[in-house]
Amino acid sequence: MSESSLRVVWVYPDLLSTYGDRGNALVVERRARQRHLNVTRIDVRSDQAVPTSGDIYLIGGGEDRPQRLAAERLRNDSGLVRAAENGAIIFAVCAGYQILGHEFINDLGEREPGLGLLDVWTARGEGARCVGDVLADVDPRLGLPQLTGFENHQGVTHLGQGVQPLATVTAGRGNGTGDGTEGAWRDTVFGTYLHGPVMARNPAVADMLIKLALDVNALPPADTTWYDALRAERIAATSRPA
Repeated sequence: MSESSLRVVWVYPDLLSTYGDRGNALVVERRARQRHLNVTRIDVRSDQAVPTSGDIYLIGGGEDRPQRLAAERLRNDSGLVRAAENGAIIFAVCAGYQILGHEFINDLGEREPGLGLLDVWTARGEGARCVGDVLADVDPRLGLPQLTGFENHQGVTHLGQGVQPLATVTAGRGNGTGDGTEGAWRDTVFGTYLHGPVMARNPAVADMLIKLALDVNALPPADTTWYDALRAERIAATSRPA
């Protein structure tokens, strides 16, 4: 990849784009352009082949049936798996996060195979849904500030030995296992339950993905005025006693 170009692939917007998750693609594109990078964004619908030449792949959340359809088509297509094998950066939210794992429970109540890109598996929680704002402290190795986001899921995602938790919740439920973990990551593949969209609340996440794609340690500074205002408002609201 040229140092001045970036290919961002938004996977299945027709199936997986709830709670404003398309905003993640918009923010990555915007943060790259603020650094004067040439960005090509490719929106790949579920009836199209997933290209293997992208730099950053973004996947959103979705309802149960669209999630099953997305998993089936991604397994049959294999483009996303081959992109991951080529070292592409993948960031997935909620249903997309579950699809990256070994399996999840689909809308028929059956175990649905995932892509196996993350060593996680998801069962259906028996208690109340995980709904509401989340604050979480990110794995220090990623060098990111506190995450703020919104979760709405019934899944309980268990992490295997091949991944690390993306973050540890200080408010909210995260993976739903009761151990405080939120999301998972391995190398350049990341999953989270946080909507928001998460990158509008956490532009440092978008910047991290861009740095990984460019293989650089730092990016030129870019204005974060509006992001900071949103972050401050949501962090304050979530931290406030009920």
